[in-house]
Amino acid sequence: MATFEFRSPPPRLSDADRDRALGVLRESAVQGRVSSHTFERRVEVVLHARHPDEVHAVLADLGPHRRRRGVLLRAVARLSALPVRLRRAWRAGRLPELLLPGPGPYPLSIGRAPGSVLRLGDHTVSRSHAQLRHTGSGWTLRDLGSFNGTWVNGRRVTGAVAVRPGDQVRFGQVGFRLTAPWTPDGP
Repeated sequence: MATFEFRSPPPRLSDADRDRALGVLRESAVQGRVSSHTFERRVEVVLHARHPDEVHAVLADLGPHRRRRGVLLRAVARLSALPVRLRRAWRAGRLPELLLPGPGPYPLSIGRAPGSVLRLGDHTVSRSHAQLRHTGSGWTLRDLGSFNGTWVNGRRVTGAVAVRPGDQVRFGQVGFRLTAPWTPDGP
């Protein structure tokens, strides 16, 4: 009994594969990983290649190094950012609470000025720094053009932004965690 094996022809090299290979070669030349002579020879091979194996052989020494380098750089970046992330987490858990205002016609003014409802005596806080107001749909925090900025959850506020209980706010270098006023119905 005879067995018949059907072999499929090897896959052809697509134009997209060829373009990707040329891109890898170009980047390697720019990074100085291949000389100009080597670059020219390899480009010639890629342009005349008929099968993906030929292109793979030309790029074999260029691909893994680049990936390992990227993984290593990302790992180093994560490790170097760790102290900053730990410091932020430590501070966030220790922030004093700022009670959000109830409904009313006047906003809670925040700043160094004597007339401010929340008067902060820190040099990084502007005289008229920000306003906190209760609207029908919730609370809004408005920066009043302060020099050192008003920040909500690590992002600088320009104009007005909606805030809610649990948000972390900062006026200059003075930070708070917002809490809702207690009501008989619930928080």
